[in-house]
Amino acid sequence: MLKIKSYFSKAEILLWSASVALILISFFGFDRENYMTLVASLIGVTSLIFNAKGNPFGQLLMVIFSILYGVISFSFAYYGEMITYLGMSMPMAILALVSWLRHPYRGNRAEVEVNRLSRKEIVWLVPLSAAVTVAFYFILKAFDTANLIPSTLSVTTSFVAVYLTARRSPCFALAYAVNDVVLIVLWVMASLCDVRYLSVTVCFCAFLINDVYGFISWRRMQRRQMERK
Repeated sequence: MLKIKSYFSKAEILLWSASVALILISFFGFDRENYMTLVASLIGVTSLIFNAKGNPFGQLLMVIFSILYGVISFSFAYYGEMITYLGMSMPMAILALVSWLRHPYRGNRAEVEVNRLSRKEIVWLVPLSAAVTVAFYFILKAFDTANLIPSTLSVTTSFVAVYLTARRSPCFALAYAVNDVVLIVLWVMASLCDVRYLSVTVCFCAFLINDVYGFISWRRMQRRQMERK
């Protein structure tokens, strides 16, 4: 069992606490009905603080979040988000969980070994992401997806993020931060139609801050692991 106070730094506990408080305030201020949104948001932000530590438990929470978020997206006809999270993010989170469990740092299952991508793999990722973008554009268009362009961009950034997560690259958190920006735009648009969705917008604002911290944390973790080799 992890001892929370000794495992997380004071800054990390403060970040998580502030994120939870922000989510709760926005939910009870703008929604008060869709408790699935509240539960998904709390699970999501908790997964991020574990991911920032390179802990596989964060990926397990991400699987649960993906299922809940897919249902929420369906409710506003954001089929791109639904397909992305149920058809891509959730399976990739499972693969990432397996990958992180198979590559513990020096036998410590609470910390994954950070991986450095080769130039060849990075170059290969570009056309692959482009192909996914084009394919999903037409798929989402066929489903008459709301806000098609940002929805397509969300698929692209999500794909890059989940790929880098499975490959244990510190840049996965940076990719998720970009995805958060796209999602903030999407849910601001949704909020203009229904103010209750403002709580989802606030959720992704909290995610953005946590993902930026996650990238910083992983860079530190990478330097520490390299120094000990």
